[in-house]
Amino acid sequence: MRFDTPATANPIDQLKIIGQPVDRIDGPPKTTGTAPYAYERHDAVPNPAYGFVVGSAIPKGRIASINLDDAKAAPGVLAIVTALNAGKLGKGPRNTAMLLGGPDIEHYHQAVAVVVAETFEQARAAAHLVQVRYVKADGQYDLAGAKNSAAKPDHGKPDTAVGDFAGAFAAAPVQHDETYTTPDHSHAMMEPHASMAAWDGNKLTLWTSNQMIDWGVGDLALTLGIPKENVRLISPYIGGGFGSKLFLRTDAVLAALGARASGRPVKLALTRPFIANNTTHRPATIQRIRIGATPDGRITAIGHETWSGDLPGGRPEDAIQQTRLLYAGANRMTATRLAVLDLPEGNAMRAPGEASGLMALEIAMDEMAEKLRIDPIAFRVMNDTQVDPEEPQRPFSQRHLTECFRIGAERFGWDNRLRQPGRVRDGNWLVGTGVAAAFRNSPVITSGARVRLDGRGTVTVETDMTDIGTGSYTIIAQTAAEMMGVPLDKVVVRLGDSSFPASAGSGGQWGANSSTAGVYAACVKLREAVARKLGLNAADAVFADGQVRSGDRSVPLVQAASDAELVAEDAIEFGNLATTHQISTFGAHFVEVGVDAATAEIRVRRMLAVCSGGRILNPKSARSQVIGAMTMGVGAALMEELAVDKRRGFFVNHDLAGYEVAVHADIPHQDVIFLDEADPMSSPMKAKGIGELGICGVAAAVANAIYNATGVRVRNYPVTLDKLLDRLPGVG
Repeated sequence: MRFDTPATANPIDQLKIIGQPVDRIDGPPKTTGTAPYAYERHDAVPNPAYGFVVGSAIPKGRIASINLDDAKAAPGVLAIVTALNAGKLGKGPRNTAMLLGGPDIEHYHQAVAVVVAETFEQARAAAHLVQVRYVKADGQYDLAGAKNSAAKPDHGKPDTAVGDFAGAFAAAPVQHDETYTTPDHSHAMMEPHASMAAWDGNKLTLWTSNQMIDWGVGDLALTLGIPKENVRLISPYIGGGFGSKLFLRTDAVLAALGARASGRPVKLALTRPFIANNTTHRPATIQRIRIGATPDGRITAIGHETWSGDLPGGRPEDAIQQTRLLYAGANRMTATRLAVLDLPEGNAMRAPGEASGLMALEIAMDEMAEKLRIDPIAFRVMNDTQVDPEEPQRPFSQRHLTECFRIGAERFGWDNRLRQPGRVRDGNWLVGTGVAAAFRNSPVITSGARVRLDGRGTVTVETDMTDIGTGSYTIIAQTAAEMMGVPLDKVVVRLGDSSFPASAGSGGQWGANSSTAGVYAACVKLREAVARKLGLNAADAVFADGQVRSGDRSVPLVQAASDAELVAEDAIEFGNLATTHQISTFGAHFVEVGVDAATAEIRVRRMLAVCSGGRILNPKSARSQVIGAMTMGVGAALMEELAVDKRRGFFVNHDLAGYEVAVHADIPHQDVIFLDEADPMSSPMKAKGIGELGICGVAAAVANAIYNATGVRVRNYPVTLDKLLDRLPGVG
């Protein structure tokens, strides 16, 4: 199905099931421990062996020699795979470094061997007996030190220039020019990267934890040098990914190589240090933001430059994305520079680009509002736009940012805020409030599904879409139930298997809208088949309450499959939508903090998110996504930072003991408001993404609240107490 124009007579608009806060249908199996994750597929294959990865002890250089004798002689060892005996390996287009290193070493903890043994303990013990001698090379591990050598990246957004930014900024009566930094972040999801591989002749089945099944199949086939049709990926349940499982990783490749070498199915899970140093992370940034405005607050010039680092051939953190679209201004400039760093690979993490960019931009907007003596919300609203500022001929499909600010300010009590910082106390706590805009693009991607109707009236949906904890099972079931006129308990959803039609996958805030639109398309085709089978007019057929009605006839749906199952398959396509309209989501984050006047301890006291994300398919699971994202935003503001050993080139705090994330005790009650809207341009579902919008702007809202509480402006994240302590106003 091709979708070029707004849907009109759309069964989804009945809203009997879509839009309702139904419980997640995958909740019971997950809470009872019966939902099998990749490493827990105990019944999938008999007698699996276990793999353990040996990682490079240096960040850059080469392997001079590798001695496997002691490891091979260890109890239970079945096989050891290195680059010397793995055969020729390719590299998928989405991987920066080779997933099995040797002789060249590209980063610390790059895999150099996998040991396969009868038990996990035996594999781990033998892995410590692998003796590798390295020749270390000099590397660059410091973004600030590499900044001056950074260049335009081969990948990512090109620089942009509209009008005369330099001239307009120089002439602006009010100017702001500051530099902000964000650190490296780890995804820190609960389920590690894990896979189980089994070969049947030349065909490979891989049970894995992967967000994008079709990408994974293609990249694994390319890496191993086998036909794509010989690879099957199965990933029905994923314990979190946040972008780290978008791409093929070491666990999948080495499980497959270990299984081939040992002749046994192999289970392999990466340890926490490997997750930080062997997989991916959100790259650190240095961002310079310049804003020029008239005395009454109109932006005349806005420029955003960002520097980040990655391995040779890598990608930048596109922290300028939101600045191109969020605020008006005739004279504009954005520039992205990428430095070569010999640290582990930088790549996508929840809202890549926008999350980092808004951490800087939304502090800069507050600082500019203060210089102008204008309320921070009023300044943002004054510079709102309904068209792409760089391409004014292209409107937003829907943009209700001003409404988000209005509703949020009213609910949060913004009018009671004192603009002058450091003036509100609650005992020994300095109290302040902050705000930030939320913005995240919401692209749409071709997505397919297969729908079956059987003789019991059960509708089964099959698509390789994944559920990374976001609620895909439930919204897909709601879509099929609404389209086919059956209750939810008559819908079965099967996900995460490459034998199913290829979907959009889970990533980029495109998953929910695109995948449900693909299910919609398949259901339209199934409705047509049902109508033909029942001798009804498909154009005016109404599917409701298990019946199909057309004219004065009403026939039970199940009758269409009384003699044989009906099957329909289709995919949604979006034509030139991305060129005619800008599809984005918007919001406003409000935060109240308390800062201890003596110790500088920071406590978040209140949080509110107001979100404009099109039709909300399931308010309960959508709220869960937003409050989880808000929690990650608090972590980014106050504690999250991968500490780089700039001498040895690795992340030191590479586990959940050393890498701090926000926990329940750090988070107060969180309010979430969704605007009552539907975006008819976005898809037949009239929905957009929501899961990444919730993190965008949160860190800046926290930082702005800290400034309002203390009068101390911190531009280098995370905002830790040592950056406040000697600058706090006195207790007296």
